Amino acid sequence: MKAPELRALPVNELEAKRNDLKEEYLRLRCGHVSRQLADVIMIKKTRRNFARINTVLNEKQMQLSEATKTDEQA
Repeated sequence: MKAPELRALPVNELEAKRNDLKEEYLRLRCGHVSRQLADVIMIKKTRRNFARINTVLNEKQMQLSEATKTDEQA
């Protein structure tokens, strides 16, 4: 998924996707170690998607903390 598509999703859905990708990444790594994985590029793609979701989650968390700070100052 692209970052703009991820930014449109709610936090709970992003966290669910992150958990799914984490499980898939572990499964792919095990498949690679046991030489059962045909497409090694999937490991790289999964890792990047995982990082992309983490980035969007961190952005949303920063926006929430900034909004809280401005509410406290007002």
